[in-house]
Amino acid sequence: MSILRLRGREFRPGEFAIMAVVNRTPDSFFDRGRTYGFTAALDAVDAAVAGGADIVDIGGVKAGPGDEVDPAEEIRRVAGLVAAVRERHPGLIISVDTWRAEVGAVVARAGADLLNDTWGGVDPGLAGVAAEHGIGLVCAHAGRAVPRTRPHRVAYDDVVADVIGYTVDLAERAAAAGVARESILIDPAHDFGKNTWHSLEVGRRLHEMVGTGWPVLVAVSNKDFVGETLGGLPVEQRHAGTLATLAVSAWQGARVFRVHDAASARAALSAVTALRERAGA
Repeated sequence: MSILRLRGREFRPGEFAIMAVVNRTPDSFFDRGRTYGFTAALDAVDAAVAGGADIVDIGGVKAGPGDEVDPAEEIRRVAGLVAAVRERHPGLIISVDTWRAEVGAVVARAGADLLNDTWGGVDPGLAGVAAEHGIGLVCAHAGRAVPRTRPHRVAYDDVVADVIGYTVDLAERAAAAGVARESILIDPAHDFGKNTWHSLEVGRRLHEMVGTGWPVLVAVSNKDFVGETLGGLPVEQRHAGTLATLAVSAWQGARVFRVHDAASARAALSAVTALRERAGA
């Protein structure tokens, strides 16, 4: 496995990075707008840093279906926050969750270090933006879905093979476009273009993604596949399932973990590190 480098920091194989979610959206599935206000969002960043976050991932558009958010509105929601966080936390790695090159260019100038493309390269210009500004890129597998849509009877011959083939191709294309290889991550994107069975299969075989050599990011926090697997639990009751999924992912070699609760994730992953060291893994 390779070293991951973001904003001058290095994460070596076996080292975990916590990515805390901060959504400037009025309709997030998890916090339902709790951090939509500018001050509330800044406070959430402060809390995440205090809880041990290495990265904050700022989003301005809800992942699921909802009201239309055009690029200008997305920029209004995230660019000023990125600039304020950069001033407030100079050493923090700032990620922005966007699939739009137009948005990526603005937030890169505002101080972002990573573009988290959860929709899998629907805007091919995003990699060029990351290359131009010397920042990182997350290459995800969303089953070739249109942004903000849910899968309908999605099917794969082998979901893990599809995930690996697609994300590695995106990563190689990003590197060819000029993004530093050590600043590219791949993400299976659980629940994006996948049903619960697909997400569980990806989780069970995550070591195959790790085996590509690209650093793997997992974003499983409080997701629907966790709730459905545990008997249909609502979002607010998925915390234990989230921590269990993080541990399984970490044991298989995932490197970056996108979460809503940085402190508990840090504690869980520290326990995984200790257990692996004792087991000689």
